[in-house]
Amino acid sequence: MTRQTFELLILGSSSASPTSDRNPSAQLLNISERYFLIDCGEATQIQLRRYKAKMQAIDHIFISHLHGDHFFGLPGLLSSMHLLGRKQELTIYCPKELKTIIDTINLAAQTHLSYEIKWMFTNNDGKNLIYEDAKVEVYSFPLKHRIYCTGFLFKEKPLARKIDKYRLEKLNISLADIHALKIGMDVVNLDGELVKNSDATLDPPESRAYAYCSDTIFDKELVKHIRGVDVLYHESTFLDDNLERAKKTYHTTASQAATIAKMADVKQLLLGHFSARYRDLSGFLKEAKPEFENCVLATDGKKIKI
Repeated sequence: MTRQTFELLILGSSSASPTSDRNPSAQLLNISERYFLIDCGEATQIQLRRYKAKMQAIDHIFISHLHGDHFFGLPGLLSSMHLLGRKQELTIYCPKELKTIIDTINLAAQTHLSYEIKWMFTNNDGKNLIYEDAKVEVYSFPLKHRIYCTGFLFKEKPLARKIDKYRLEKLNISLADIHALKIGMDVVNLDGELVKNSDATLDPPESRAYAYCSDTIFDKELVKHIRGVDVLYHESTFLDDNLERAKKTYHTTASQAATIAKMADVKQLLLGHFSARYRDLSGFLKEAKPEFENCVLATDGKKIKI
């Protein structure tokens, strides 16, 4: 069975201030050719071009919170989509204040976008389903930061069971019963005999999941929302040499992010949102790996196939 695409592109990995080789937070997630932009720091549209991503294919944008390094790139991106002749609707999932910001900018510039924006406002009252289609579910969940902030969980819906074509012929099952088998039902074959689903199908691949935790202090409450995901992105703004600053600014260290990954029993950890004070990022892996071995740096341009 050919698996549908589930691939993450890191567009920006810096925290509050960009560096010469790290842009502010932004990621592009492709699930079965559905393109989800997660946060939109300054110059995100330039990063999309640099890494040859399909900008106009983005129909859903998720903004975790309203610190500038997570949304200052949005006004420019929306404008470029307009100038390039976009017509299809765009949905933005975000804190409610963002609509006022974008409306004010467009009013001042006398800009009338060529496409509609559908606004979906997030909330912090637990885990909430905010998007769903035939293949994907997206949830928001609260993060503990200095201001209102949410994380996002992207889940692949369970795939249909795979028909064992060899068994299908041997069991004398009609083509009309294939759909029933794919959704897990038993059927009666052409000889009037009951055929159990397990005798004619194979288990599908396990569904995949990706969790995005942008800005947050070390918070064990996250674990229940992200448990068992294939890949967890968790901010790691500081190393342990700045533990007190991490607490004061409601951020996390690399070792703390690794502790969350271990507690949540995730398969892989992506570290990102690095403070500009660190030019060499090797220390992040050095401090995280003793707690959780399977971790990598979510640096600009990196692609992760999930």
